[in-house]
Parts: sequence; C-alpha cells; structure tokens
Amino acid sequence: MKVCVLGLWHLGTVTAACLASGRHHVTGLDFDETVVSNLKNGQPPLFEPGLEDLVKKGLESGALDFSSSAEEAVRGAQVIWVTYDTPVDDEDNADVDYVVERVSRLFPYLEAGQEVLISSQLPVGTSKRLETLLAQSRPALSFSFSYSPENLRLGKAISVFTQPDRVVVGTRNVTSRKVITELLSPFTDHIEWMSVESAEMTKHALNAFLATSVTFINEIAAICEQVGADASEVERGLKSESRIGPKAYLGPGGAFAGGTLARDIAFLTKLGQANDLPIHLVPAIRASNDAHKNWPRRRLSQLLGGLKGKTIAVWGLTYKPGTDTLRRSSAIELCQWLLEQGATVQAHDPALKNLPAQFSAIRLCASPLEAVRDADALVVATEWPEYRSVDVANVLSALRNPLVVDANRFLFASLGVTPAVKYVTVGKAVEL
Repeated sequence: MKVCVLGLWHLGTVTAACLASGRHHVTGLDFDETVVSNLKNGQPPLFEPGLEDLVKKGLESGALDFSSSAEEAVRGAQVIWVTYDTPVDDEDNADVDYVVERVSRLFPYLEAGQEVLISSQLPVGTSKRLETLLAQSRPALSFSFSYSPENLRLGKAISVFTQPDRVVVGTRNVTSRKVITELLSPFTDHIEWMSVESAEMTKHALNAFLATSVTFINEIAAICEQVGADASEVERGLKSESRIGPKAYLGPGGAFAGGTLARDIAFLTKLGQANDLPIHLVPAIRASNDAHKNWPRRRLSQLLGGLKGKTIAVWGLTYKPGTDTLRRSSAIELCQWLLEQGATVQAHDPALKNLPAQFSAIRLCASPLEAVRDADALVVATEWPEYRSVDVANVLSALRNPLVVDANRFLFASLGVTPAVKYVTVGKAVEL
C-alpha cells in the first residue's frame, strides 16, 4: 500500500519506519523542513532504540521517503495516517488546534476514496470535527475518517508497533475496515473494531485507568511506610488475586510523569465539565499524583535533616530510559528543587553528553561513579539498565553517606540487600 504519515516526531517517525519495514511504500510528511531534511539523511528527531537503523533501512530499500510538500505526499496514497504528538503545556492541557490546523492543510489535496486514519492523542469528538471541516471545505469529496489510539511507549516503541497485543480501531464503514486490515496485516490480525467515538474514548479510559492504578498503589504505599507494612508484599497479594492479575499497574514507586497519562486525565475532566457531569474520581487522580511527586523530596529532607550544603547524586535525568528526552522529566524537576534548597547536584545519564543552558547548575558527570563521589545521598531517578552493572563496593567507597533513595526498587538486588546501605524505597518504613 502507499501510505502518507503526517507528523514526524516520536509517534510519526516510528509509524513511518515500521510501516516501511512491513513492505508498504511510505512517505513521511512534516511541515518542519529541518525535521524532514534530517530524516532524509537517516537522522530521527529524537532517540528511540533501533529507530535510526530502521529509518536508514527504509531509505536504502526505497520503501521510505520524506517530504514537506502536502501535495506530493498525499498524491496517490491509500491511507493518510495522522501521527502528530499533540503538544501539551505544563498543566497537561493539549493544543488540539495545532493538530487540527495541520490536518486541514491536506484538505486541498485529498483524493476521493482515501482513508484518513488518526492516531494523535486528541479529545473524543475531534475526528467528527475534522470530518465536518473537510465536508465544508470540499462538499463533493468522498472520504472516510477512522481512529486508532496510539499505543507506543518510549524505549519500546518499535516492538510495540510491530508486535502489538491488539490494535483498537474505530471506523465508519466496512470499506474502511478492509483498508485498515490490509494496512496492519504485516503486524497483526487482532483488531478490536468499534465506532470512531468509542475508539477515541478507549484511549482516554485506558490512560485514566492506568493513572488510577498508579496513584492508588502509591497512596497505599504511603500508608505502608507509616504502619510497618511492605507495599511490595501488598502488591504481590493484589496481583495474585484472579480479579486483578499479574500485569496490573500496581507497582509502588514514583509518580507518573506528565504527558500521555496526564493529558487524558485533563481531557476527561474537561469533558465532564463541558457536559455538566459531576465526576469526582478522575480529577482527584492528578491531585494525588502531584502530591506523590514530593516523595523523594520529603524522604531526603527527613533523612538528611535539611539539604542546604548537601551533595546529592542523581542517576538518570531523561523522561524515561531509552530516550534522550528531558521535557516533563521528574528527575529534572527533582534536581531543580534540590538546587533551590541549597544542595549541590551531581548527575549522570548515559544518553546525555551535555545539558541545555537552563540546567547548567546541574553538574553532569561522565560516569555513575563520578556522580556519587563525596555525595550525601544517591537518588535513582531514571532506571537505565547500565546502573545495575555498577560495582556496589565502588559506590559505597565513593559515597560520603551510604544513603540510596530508589522509589521503584530498581537496584534492590544489589544496593537494597547490602547491609551497609540505608536503602529507601516507596512503601517501606525506614529508620530516620
């Protein structure tokens, strides 16, 4: 099939490269000429494991190309797949008009019978809004819109796309189902078909459910810390219950970062307000999660008796392991708070060689051991696998004070079982 993928950041670049690997002919379209130029040279706009190689293979095979011309990219395409990463501000409010405006740029060039498949994270009703705008612009055009909520995860995006558990797709008609079945056939035949509005709502509901699970177990964990229970044991008790299951999002640990989950919490809250519905649970998720972001701050303050003049080592700065993205990083937020308290911050991240100017007060170290040298505490902030191979004895000899704050118990098998270490984690009491 010939496919146009509109919007080339994380979601779009992964989608385009994976589709090309599945023997489709793909033109990636973006109106940012710098992004397009870099992609033509095999350089994705951000780091994702395996993505650069996949883009280069697509270019070399001729199955993948990139363009900033809507007319060129849309011509002859059977499917136009909208994959913009919807911008979101620091309050988790999405700029929906940003995506709508860019999709509208395609309207003059769309051809009869083309399928427009939207995967950008947008509030329910946006597909209908775009259909209405297109019908007003070109009333004689025969077209169809469908919606498939994106399901990619930073650091695992390629495997999630090419080996999905299932794909949710909302369509208006049988013809659309046939087209999308062919589009996805190299990757899966397990498609959950539904209406467009149900598919849009599924994305909201899924992220809200995951966010609820995270905040629920972290509130339980906070109580565990006070009463002597171990939240990891409580987690095991919950997941062994058949009505819950082993894959439930119930691991006590850090708060979820803003962006994907928080965006849908904001969407649902606004939908309730717009329809005069008194919803209570969904808005409370954000309040609970925001409060839990203070967990490492509270524990460090308690255990060190104040932070002024202290040196804190931070392992990991990126939003997630497997990416070089700093935006909405809880590790960066923690570092900035520590600096405000008068602490010195020594950090390491395997994906970063330099930090932007606004973070210049953070001392970026060349190795994990350099970061912990003479530090009063180590905070494990982003769970890069490389940190599991750092020698424990070297860490202990470098630290001034053997205090390790590790919200998700990532290094429990090494540091957490070392008697000389005061190992602090979410959901377990520790002596002050």
